[in-house]
Amino acid sequence: MIELIHLCKRFGDLVAVNNLSLTVPRGEFFAVLGPNAAGKTTTIKLLAGLMKPTSGSARVAGFDIQTHPLEARQRLAYVPDFPFLYDKLTPGEFLRFTGQLFRMDEARFDASASALVARLNLEPYLDKPIEGLSHGTRQRTAIASALLHDPEVFIIDEPMVGLDPQHARVVKDILKERSQQGMTVFLSTHQLSVAEEMADRIGIIHQGRLVAVGTSEQLRQQSGATGALEQSFLALTADEPPKR
Repeated sequence: MIELIHLCKRFGDLVAVNNLSLTVPRGEFFAVLGPNAAGKTTTIKLLAGLMKPTSGSARVAGFDIQTHPLEARQRLAYVPDFPFLYDKLTPGEFLRFTGQLFRMDEARFDASASALVARLNLEPYLDKPIEGLSHGTRQRTAIASALLHDPEVFIIDEPMVGLDPQHARVVKDILKERSQQGMTVFLSTHQLSVAEEMADRIGIIHQGRLVAVGTSEQLRQQSGATGALEQSFLALTADEPPKR
C-alpha cells in the first residue's frame, strides 16, 4: 500500500533522506522513530507529496505521488504535528468543507461525520470558531477531518501532541480499529510507548537512513539490547559520523 523506493532528499549539502526503501502492506500499523533531525518528517512530507524527492519515488496504493498526485491523494490522509485549519470556520464547517473536497454524497458525509464527532467528543465545539479552540480540540478536529472519507492510507505525525490521556486513548483505539479493517497507518512519533503499544512493525531512521525495521522483539535482536524498546532505540541511533 505504501512503497518508498530509493527515496532521497537533499537540501544543498545536507542529506535529509538517504536512499530509503520500505514497503508497508495494506492494513499494517507502521511506526517511525528517530532522533530529532533524523529525517522522519521529511520522509512523511515526501510520502504525502508535499516535497519533491531529489531522487527515488514514493507510491500510495500503487500510484506515484509525483506522477499521479490526484489518484494518490484521493486514497490518503495526512495530519501533521501542528495541523493547519481555517481559523474562521467552525469544526462543523471544516468537516463539511473536507467532505465536499472529497465529493462525498450527503448520506455518506452525515454518517461518517456523526460517528467521528461523537467518538472524538467534538459535539460541544461544532459551532465554535476554530481560532478559539484548544490545541487538543483542533487536533481532534484535524483527525476527524482526515478520517472522514475513509482513506486507504493514513499518515500522521506526532498524533498525541496536545491530547489529554482520555482523548489519546480514543485516537489510539480508532487508529487501531481502522488498521484492523484494512487502513494502512504510517505514524511518526517520539513516544516509544506509543510505537510499542500500537505498531505491527517499527522503523528507526537515523541520519536520513532506515537503520532497522521490525517488531519490538526483532529490533531487540538487531540491536543486541535485552530490555525495553528504549534500549534498542538508543543502541541503533548511537552517534556516528554522518554518512554521505
